[in-house]
Amino acid sequence: MSPDRQLSPPAGNSAPADGTEPDSARTTQAVAAPAAAATASRTGGSDFARLSKQIVAAGLMHRRTGYYTLRITLVAALYALGWAAFLVLGESWWSLAVAGYLALVFGQTALVAHDVAHRQVFRRRRASERMGRIAGNLGIGMGYGWWQDKHTRHHANPNHEELDPDVAPDVLVWSQNQARSARGLPRLIGHAQAFLFFPLLALEGFNLHVAGVRALRNRSVKRRGLEGVMLFAHFGLYLTALFLVLPPSMALLFLAVHQCLFGLYLGSIFAPNHKGMPVLTGKSRPDFLRRQVLTSRNVRGGRFTDIALGGLNHQIEHHLFPSMPTPQLRKARPIVRQYCAELGVTYLETGFIASYRQALSSLHRAGAPLRDPEGRAQHG
Repeated sequence: MSPDRQLSPPAGNSAPADGTEPDSARTTQAVAAPAAAATASRTGGSDFARLSKQIVAAGLMHRRTGYYTLRITLVAALYALGWAAFLVLGESWWSLAVAGYLALVFGQTALVAHDVAHRQVFRRRRASERMGRIAGNLGIGMGYGWWQDKHTRHHANPNHEELDPDVAPDVLVWSQNQARSARGLPRLIGHAQAFLFFPLLALEGFNLHVAGVRALRNRSVKRRGLEGVMLFAHFGLYLTALFLVLPPSMALLFLAVHQCLFGLYLGSIFAPNHKGMPVLTGKSRPDFLRRQVLTSRNVRGGRFTDIALGGLNHQIEHHLFPSMPTPQLRKARPIVRQYCAELGVTYLETGFIASYRQALSSLHRAGAPLRDPEGRAQHG
């Protein structure tokens, strides 16, 4: 059997209410036979190796030192400007506008940490880790070591139920199989998870802080002492600034607005990329190119979209070439899209709203067993 035929549609096989086939089902059907035929008929290396040669020949893997120098300097300046405005405004309701502004800046800081972790910025590992901890731990209170490990496992096996931590049934269920075996919180909210998705995203900023602190108990996290010192330095400076400048009630409101908007912004960056795409299970592991392309979705848009989403709207190219500098992803897109067309591998690209519609529809289908009274009784 071709590995492509082992792709299972996300959240079961039920069709959307409009009667059309789920996007994942169309992807699986469109890719399976032609991809296998293309692979069998070609020689001289894997499909990905041939694509990689084209990308390298186009010069798209070269480092962009000037770009990242400007970007990191600009993000740092915007970060400092936000806190300066907070101090100048003092006890004013306008500070809530600063909270919204800083939510965006924190999101951009997280994107810098993301690019650093993928070695897009620095050639050496030590420099990457140093900058990653400054941006992640000290800058936004995110455990860089914990997040890097989690994100590396995601990239190796995107949308694999057993291997990708991003689709583990932690709070949400991502397939009907997960729904049937769900316990605790995922079982409690899974039946309505599509409607609760955005409220839950608003808590993602808090979740990052808690997960980073909890990971300090994990001996596999490198340099846990330094990670912990920088994390708690962030929390201490952040809370001290809030409660020194603002009265307690206003400080708590600032914290809620800032962290909730930060979580929503992060969600708007990462959620459209894989949710609602094919889910792999068991030993299903197509070759590298198909594993990355078939489980990823691009989001159409111009330069503003590239800035707002940190280039991750070109998710297919990013997953194929994680160390490719962000500004090169747009240039790689036509090469990858044409190559996938030649192989018969479906390359999915949608608008921003459509990406969320597909993701939310998939979540709703995934929770179907938990909306079935008989199914809930059998597994209660």
